[in-house]
Amino acid sequence: MIKANNIGLEVSASITTDACSQKLRNLAFVLCMFSYLFGGSVATLMSVYLPVAIPELLGEKQITEEHMGEIGAYIGAAFLYGWGIGGLMFGVVSDRIGRVKSLTLATGLYGIATLLTVFVSHWYMLIGCRFVAGMGIGGVLLISTVYLSEIWPVRTRPVILGVLAVAFPIGIVTSGGINILFAHWRDAFWVGVIPVLTALTMSRWLPESEAWKSAQERYHSNTANLWDATNRPNLLKGTVIFGSVLIGLWGIFSWIPTWVQSLLPSGHTGQQERGMTMMLLGIGGIVGGAVSGFLVKAIGARKSLIFAFLGCACMSFVLFLSNTLFSPIVYLEMAFLALFFGISQGVLSSYIPQLFPTVIRATAAGFCFNIGRFFTATSVFFVGAMVAFFGGLSHALLTFSVAFLVALIAAFVGKKVDK
Repeated sequence: MIKANNIGLEVSASITTDACSQKLRNLAFVLCMFSYLFGGSVATLMSVYLPVAIPELLGEKQITEEHMGEIGAYIGAAFLYGWGIGGLMFGVVSDRIGRVKSLTLATGLYGIATLLTVFVSHWYMLIGCRFVAGMGIGGVLLISTVYLSEIWPVRTRPVILGVLAVAFPIGIVTSGGINILFAHWRDAFWVGVIPVLTALTMSRWLPESEAWKSAQERYHSNTANLWDATNRPNLLKGTVIFGSVLIGLWGIFSWIPTWVQSLLPSGHTGQQERGMTMMLLGIGGIVGGAVSGFLVKAIGARKSLIFAFLGCACMSFVLFLSNTLFSPIVYLEMAFLALFFGISQGVLSSYIPQLFPTVIRATAAGFCFNIGRFFTATSVFFVGAMVAFFGGLSHALLTFSVAFLVALIAAFVGKKVDK
């Protein structure tokens, strides 16, 4: 059974939170939730509007599926590379200058990049904005978890972190709602105002972590054992598992709205269908994440991962092989796929950190999580070529389900951490 204090972060039990009043902690939680939630929205918003944004930026009413795949792959890869770089970079920055300053910078960075997207005139500029937005979001997801862990009382800390993790899929649902509300893609990206205002509020009101002030030297000294003979095999396994899942997750999620559009009759805007798609993906992630804890308690973390990966692979085959025209059954199949996605993400947040001893747990888990994003960005980059090679977007996306089988094998032979 996974104990509550094994949260994948190196936090000293001797450090109290008395210096931070509950009112300020509540404010910190709300602001972190806002930053985390709208990070989920910004991360997926371009996927929803891709079929309409790219033709406009190219000055063409219609473009081929292959051309859409090629340009979309550049945009998606840029975002994911930025996410990986930001996750690694802001971890170092956070240890150097503090949690609040780095969280403020990361939140403001993705907010400003989102606002600048409103004014881009070429898809090259869009790539730059998405790269910078990815950097900010990568930083937010890492620092907000560390910050709340360090300022929140131990007794209720796991509950707060669990609620925080649900914010990202809620943001995905929000991006679907934004798509339904705003027909024009430029109008939708004004949502960047919210993280910018959130960053300004953070800089004014949030207290710095006392744990960070007291433990900077200890955090740095613990990184020395990361590559020793004991930890290296688990570091490889953790990176392969999480990297494989990310390849499948983003390779499929980023392109499902465009795939749905390809199933609709020519001339159909697909606005509501694409919006509903993203909402279902987000809802599935929320439910899956909530279910994951109970599943782990019942059958253990490793068996839960195997179950989730099998479900992801099977539903991918069903979704992309059985649908050539759009019908309501697509929604149901996507909901189940998203459910298995959500379960895998919830289980991995506990499984990966526990592959490592406490003294290097945060460093090692951060490495596994963010190195995997570079794998993902590289694989998504080739979607355009895959569409041409396999003769359609359905078969190209189907190939990403193989990543779940790789993750399944790695989990099967991986270290048992259920007890």
